[in-house]
Amino acid sequence: MKKTASKRKRERAGKAAVTPPSDEPRASVRKKLTTNSDLKDLTILGGKQGIPGRKLEAFPNHHPERDYWVTLHTEEFTCLCPLTGQPDFAKLKIEYVPNGYVLESKSLKLYLQSFRNEGTFHEHVVNVILDDIVGALAPRSCKVTAEFAVRGGIGISVEAEFNSRSNC
Repeated sequence: MKKTASKRKRERAGKAAVTPPSDEPRASVRKKLTTNSDLKDLTILGGKQGIPGRKLEAFPNHHPERDYWVTLHTEEFTCLCPLTGQPDFAKLKIEYVPNGYVLESKSLKLYLQSFRNEGTFHEHVVNVILDDIVGALAPRSCKVTAEFAVRGGIGISVEAEFNSRSNC
């Protein structure tokens, strides 16, 4: 007896289906996903106003028992030279291992935009960003890296790092 194409397709689909392990009921899996209570303290996400500001928001980490890295990056970071007022452009990368909270990305976007009109040295702004993220999240580890565009023939890269185990 020949199998029809539709029967073969159904069999392949059945083999590819993933089912949760029997010892972990669906309700337990659901608890690890985003819930309405995770959203209660977020005021920027979904808001109509996108005004840059120095407020970072976070939501609960549902996997605090695990070390995992979160990486956020942008190629549009801008601040100003504190002496000349000329814009400085950077690729910014933020890497962290969450503890109790995870950084909400829209609040980070508006936070980073708030530096557009700030006159500051590259080394200072990278350390301020690291301090603010550590203050908002209390992560296990965090590293902020900025690669500033070449000006006057010199490019500057700055890395600032926090590790809760070595900074205690």
